[in-house]
Amino acid sequence: MVPRHPPPGEVTYRRAIAIGAGEPVGAGVAVTQALVLNATYEPLCVVPSRRALMLLLDEKAELLHPTERLFRSERMALAEPSVVRLRHYVKVPYQARVALNRRAVFARDGHRCQYCGAAAENIDHVIPRSRGGMHSWDNVVASCRSCNSRKEDRTPHEAGLVLRCHPVQPRERMWAVIAGGALRPDWEPYLGTAAALSA
Repeated sequence: MVPRHPPPGEVTYRRAIAIGAGEPVGAGVAVTQALVLNATYEPLCVVPSRRALMLLLDEKAELLHPTERLFRSERMALAEPSVVRLRHYVKVPYQARVALNRRAVFARDGHRCQYCGAAAENIDHVIPRSRGGMHSWDNVVASCRSCNSRKEDRTPHEAGLVLRCHPVQPRERMWAVIAGGALRPDWEPYLGTAAALSA
């Protein structure tokens, strides 16, 4: 008997459940992620899609958006979740401010230089630290190497540069999710990404 292999783009469900956390879903198949929302539709976190599938199978969540991929078992095929919503409200403990780091600044600024719009490569202090500028959300922006070199140890006005938008601190929960990696288009209505980027 010749073993049956799933078509490309599909994941074997039995293998996904049998393996431990951190292992690939199957040979040559990338593990994807799913957005988990609270019962109130508030973004909570991003988890591996197989963890989201377990929430669905345990009836702890409902499926809002599937991907085109499938988890397959011997008797069933289940859509890979992209967005799930918990059935019961989970109280979220108070969170401290979002950590100020390169990844989070790039996520907030859309990986674009805030002076010219080119691809960002560095972070820049709007008011240089040597002139009393703080290392804070409202003084740090993503910048390209060219603009960073041109600005040097000066203010944007002195260097002839103009900020495209004023830097602000991100909203906690949403930006913790966004800074975690690439976003799927079907996540954006729940994250309010466009509104947050323009805030």
